[in-house]
Amino acid sequence: MTAAQSSMEDPHLLVVDDDERLRALLHRYLTSNGYRVTAAADAADARALMKSMAFDLLVLDVMMPGESGFDLTKSLRTHSQVPILILTAKSDAEDRIAGLEFGADDYLPKPFEPRELLLRVGALLRRATPPARSAHSEVRMGDAAYDPERGQLSRKGKPVHLTSSEAALLQLFAANAGRSFSRTDLCTRLGVTLERSIDVQVTRLRRKIEEDPKLPLYLQTVRGVGYVLVPDRVS
Repeated sequence: MTAAQSSMEDPHLLVVDDDERLRALLHRYLTSNGYRVTAAADAADARALMKSMAFDLLVLDVMMPGESGFDLTKSLRTHSQVPILILTAKSDAEDRIAGLEFGADDYLPKPFEPRELLLRVGALLRRATPPARSAHSEVRMGDAAYDPERGQLSRKGKPVHLTSSEAALLQLFAANAGRSFSRTDLCTRLGVTLERSIDVQVTRLRRKIEEDPKLPLYLQTVRGVGYVLVPDRVS
């Protein structure tokens, strides 16, 4: 596996805590254990980051200036099912129950053992990740079909040529069907510098997949986020 492939597959965590020292420690520890980690000092910072990046799991402190971790969790649950692990100095049963009622998936009181945090993060990610599809899984999009094992796209049974950039982008979308990606996240995962180049590749892919590229049914734009592939089925 190449370094680029590894970076595409490592889960991306968002750590939100107003304690700068703890934030740095969590960033270093989680990164050293195979995760990609982005840190935020408060809920407002976290919201700004989530507009431009997709995260696989959130680690939230409860007591923060401004919007609390509980409030942020409750708000996120109105439109997102991203796994959320609450970290807090509050350890009584009432607060644990409140966190879960607001939509958190797990709760870890401070102080905690780093190893326990790592185990809980791993457990949440396993629960949130659907079973791996067979390498032969075919992604169907109307008249178009993509074979991820061979990296081949066909339309009405005829092969469709993909450039290396288009192939890498379609492979990422097909492996994460139904998941939205921001332009920034796509740039990071594909090693691309300019976000505009992602738009160009998406436009080209739509011409090869969609019946009407101007009204895409499969490679959709998610307003304020980026793009998502919504296939007919994966078989």
